Amino acid sequence: MNKFRFTLNMLAVATFIFAFASFTQAQATRTWVSGVGDDVNPCSRTAPCKTFAGAISKTAINGEIDCLDPGGFGTVTITKSIIIDGTTGSGFGSILAAGTNGVNVNDSATGTPNTIIVRLRNLSINGAGTGLEGIRFTSGKALYVEHCTVYNFKAGNGNGIGVALTGGTGQQLSVKDSLFSENSNDGVRLSETGGSLITAFFDNSRFERNGQNGIELLSISNASIRNSSFVNNTTNGVKIGDGNSTATLENSYLTASNSGVLAAAGNARVRGNHITNNNNGANCSGGGTISSYGDNAIFGNTTNILICTDPLPPIQKK
Repeated sequence: MNKFRFTLNMLAVATFIFAFASFTQAQATRTWVSGVGDDVNPCSRTAPCKTFAGAISKTAINGEIDCLDPGGFGTVTITKSIIIDGTTGSGFGSILAAGTNGVNVNDSATGTPNTIIVRLRNLSINGAGTGLEGIRFTSGKALYVEHCTVYNFKAGNGNGIGVALTGGTGQQLSVKDSLFSENSNDGVRLSETGGSLITAFFDNSRFERNGQNGIELLSISNASIRNSSFVNNTTNGVKIGDGNSTATLENSYLTASNSGVLAAAGNARVRGNHITNNNNGANCSGGGTISSYGDNAIFGNTTNILICTDPLPPIQKK
């Protein structure tokens, strides 16, 4: 009998060890996807997964998913801190999001909402004309978007990035070296309903041919925008639509829209920008304020400055 019990105990220990090993394997720090992978695989370099959704469940918190070779890796919902990198060279990470959102960042159902930090790099996110939003950010601490192209989202909200936070404090969006084009609404829209401040940073990015605005601030937001271009957006390059929001715009190019900068409410601070060939260059209709450091080139617009009373040195005119 003792021998039998010993055997049972050993089997139990072995089962636990194998189960723990499987869990450890399932939660690798780095996982891989491939166009010829399979989601039943462990997502290792030699046995990659097929989709981002398949890989994310096998990637540890603060881990990284990389693309081993070119492919379309599907839409994904992110509920933990992670990096998804389309890589460069032999890899190319694409998400085709027809009829849905490309990437959802939402940790609201976790035990610690508004704490995750997500980084998206080197991705092409295509709405195929029926996608809702390229990246939807509804709960989390910070979202970093680098070297991404987000385009052709024309259903539902129709934004390249839609930030719609409902709580938390000090959330951040950072966008660098990215392109947002041909979305039916905004390239990037910032909004929230929890009364907290959204801080956004945009550097060296392009916003082109969006159906409404390149960037729109709809709620309590501070946006710093530099070295970026806003071309052929239907209504405005940059719009401040909330009285508690401020956009600081520096060294950027805004052209071929209804207004280069519209402060319908809130404040815009502009420095070193080139604003030309719009219906309105700087537009304060609605009651907002545009303040200038006096070194902007605002010329060649149908109306260069509309209803703006500038408390700082005058906006440069030509």
